[in-house]
Amino acid sequence: MEKIVECIPNFSEGRDKEKIERIIDSVRKTEGVKLLDYSSDKDHNRTVVTFIGTVEGVEKAIISMAKLTYENIDMRVHKGEHPRMGALDVVPFVPVKNVSMEECILLANRVGKQIGNKFNIPVYLYEDAAKVEGRRNLAVVRRGQYEGFFDKIKQPDWKPDFGPVEVNPKGGCAAVGARVPLVAFNVNLNTNDIDIATNIAKIVRHIGGGLRYVKAMGVSLEARNITQVSMNLVNYEKTAVYRAFEMIKMEAKRYGVSVVGSEVIGLIPMEALMDCAKFYLQLENFSSEQILEKRIYE
Repeated sequence: MEKIVECIPNFSEGRDKEKIERIIDSVRKTEGVKLLDYSSDKDHNRTVVTFIGTVEGVEKAIISMAKLTYENIDMRVHKGEHPRMGALDVVPFVPVKNVSMEECILLANRVGKQIGNKFNIPVYLYEDAAKVEGRRNLAVVRRGQYEGFFDKIKQPDWKPDFGPVEVNPKGGCAAVGARVPLVAFNVNLNTNDIDIATNIAKIVRHIGGGLRYVKAMGVSLEARNITQVSMNLVNYEKTAVYRAFEMIKMEAKRYGVSVVGSEVIGLIPMEALMDCAKFYLQLENFSSEQILEKRIYE
């Protein structure tokens, strides 16, 4: 049985198209993998890539991508709205077909070790791959960002899992992990007041007493003169996309602000969109078997 793994690396460049394409070409040229999607954001100054493939192919592709990333990105001059700690900022592995979470954890360890040794980058394992419970949450690992890590890495509790015990000035640090599928979902607000977006994010996210499986932060989209509540729904089955969307709409009203759009970053499971259709259309007894494309390609 063929084993399929998904990899969703995030790298810290969202403005220079030539650099972005150069880095992503490393995936296109790797046998045994298929590039599914990539999207870049100028305000975030970040690109999110999604590809799948065999365990061996995915491992080869991400190391190739790491090489191009460290050659083309210099964190000493990087600025962006999205929190980041390194050029190749985050590398999660997700089991897709005939692959266990344990196999993804082993893959994360192999890749983390190679990134640390080959490119002289401090690497932290997170989510299911975390060796330290306090490092499961990516937001905790990345706290302080690139600039703060020069002091943070000196603390005994923040010795990297792989690589040197000092920040690579050009490449920064990296987080490598294994996790279940998540939905990256952003909601745009018709205000340029970042405090409003940040306050709403604090209310919506779990750490602030909000929805259990939501991580959120306020982001300024200066190019559009609006703000955004940027979210990761780490378990869309238990906290539906529409529930997060409706809560943001409700909280925005207290500030006299409205939602002007939303976006999905990367790919989203069909079931997550089906839940939204059932909620907004009040569909009764609807199932995935009623989706034409699903029946055609089964």
